[in-house]
Amino acid sequence: MAIDYEPISPPGPLDTLQELRLPFDVLRWAPSLLAAMSRRTTPPRTAVLLPGFGAGPGSMRVMESSLRRRGHRVRDWGLGRNTGDARKLRAGLQRVVAESVAAHGEPVVLVGWSLGGYIAREYAREHPGEIRKVVTLGSPVIGGPRYTATARWYRSRGHDLDAIERAIADRYATPLQVPVAAIYSRRDGVVAWQACIDRWSPNVRHIEVSETHVGLGFAPRVLGLVATEIERDG
Repeated sequence: MAIDYEPISPPGPLDTLQELRLPFDVLRWAPSLLAAMSRRTTPPRTAVLLPGFGAGPGSMRVMESSLRRRGHRVRDWGLGRNTGDARKLRAGLQRVVAESVAAHGEPVVLVGWSLGGYIAREYAREHPGEIRKVVTLGSPVIGGPRYTATARWYRSRGHDLDAIERAIADRYATPLQVPVAAIYSRRDGVVAWQACIDRWSPNVRHIEVSETHVGLGFAPRVLGLVATEIERDG
């Protein structure tokens, strides 16, 4: 499937250095962090959290705690560290999702950070009956790693980024049937924000925030948005 989009540049070294502002952002968030975790909701939803490339479930503990405080049933994806092998991880996710669906008798919400969000989207594309919604955080839906700070790492290990980009574009031939809330930031120093914009799937809503890529998993506003999207129908 041919997908056309404007040229995108991956984040440069200066963009990536902006991620070091996280400690200053934490100071800015402090007054509202506890408030973002305090309100409970009904009915509770079932959510599975998918970490970004190179990260494990521990990277999403703040989000997990925030969602549990809201009353939701939350679990990690059970696959340990995100190794970057999207196909293998997508297949491994099936057991966790099936267990969650069986335990609670309802489709689950997948919340994925960066590459975890891409894996969540593609799992939902293949198994729409199991997924209620997908929420992505700074997730590249164009080009795979090509427009991210990890592009050099993938090239150094012999990955053909042109082939990956084509393969990702081809998957759009199978439409997404579940709603997606795509949270992204122009301050992102890891993933080019333009690569987070899906202009071809009708069920995707884009929500812009002003955080670093690393901050997407901790910022009070993002935590609140994720909870709201889990609770929202459609």
